[in-house]
Amino acid sequence: MTAYSVLDLVPVRDGGTVGEALDAATQLAKTAEDVGCKRFWVAEHHAMAGIAGGATSVVLAHIGNATSTIRIGSGGIMLPNHTPFQIAEQFGTLDALFPGRVDLGLGRAPGAGPELQRALRKDLHRAAEMFPQDVVELMALMAGETAIHPTPGLGARPEFWMLGSSLFGAQLAAKLGLPYAFASHFAPDHLDSALAVYRRDFQPSEAFEKPHVMVAMNLFVSDTEEEAEYLASSQLQAFVALRTGTPGKLPPPVRGYRESLPAPTQAMLAHIGQASAIGTPGQAAEAVRAFVSRTGADEVIFGGSMFDPQARCRSLRLAMETLTG
Repeated sequence: MTAYSVLDLVPVRDGGTVGEALDAATQLAKTAEDVGCKRFWVAEHHAMAGIAGGATSVVLAHIGNATSTIRIGSGGIMLPNHTPFQIAEQFGTLDALFPGRVDLGLGRAPGAGPELQRALRKDLHRAAEMFPQDVVELMALMAGETAIHPTPGLGARPEFWMLGSSLFGAQLAAKLGLPYAFASHFAPDHLDSALAVYRRDFQPSEAFEKPHVMVAMNLFVSDTEEEAEYLASSQLQAFVALRTGTPGKLPPPVRGYRESLPAPTQAMLAHIGQASAIGTPGQAAEAVRAFVSRTGADEVIFGGSMFDPQARCRSLRLAMETLTG
């Protein structure tokens, strides 16, 4: 049976505050738990006015306290931005606070320009080259296989995940016997080939005897297809702004936004939005099931920022009622 989860960027709305964004994330997590989602993940981004999840482990601690059963985790921690020891301590703390509920999804892409590299005091491109070794070191720190023992962290047992949007992450996940989450919600190009490589090369581990795949989708559900497209337009605007080098806070929705764009921009949005479920509950469920059929995924994680936090909660509720009803 397919499991469903939620990925949140903790979006900061135009005219809104970080505090409001964190409140919205909390309400979304509570909704996700209430409707039967398996996980609630927060993604790490830095120095972006429209995304408030930079201190990912701190956000997860707040989400964990506001919920009781749903798994909480990173989708993901960009390990090149940190040292393995720091992440062992942070997620060791989360594991102690919320035993049996913590996921540690790891990604390689630093996604940073020179300014952020200077702020973090790291050569992020060099750190990205060390990613496989750092993943192994992080796992060894928690397992007590290193000379220094993190406290908290020693003996912690978060569920490790490998994130990716290319063949690299698929190959590393397969080699380490980790579950693999593909970022198909914004980078669908290598989806099928990455999943094929992961499944072909998977080496069983203590945690997972066989491959385990999660795929990401954008989800926008409302009573009508037109209204769902309207709700999606905030994220579409954010995509366009990011691709044109002008990212900012999440803008309010605009009716007919997609149709107002020039043909090349519409084509760009159609391409990166291949893994999307936009429409009525029935239309969205049909799109999700078709994507699961195509990918053979064990889990689907839903992204999709909306300007109105209550609309996103309702969107998730409508989708889950149809998918699991």
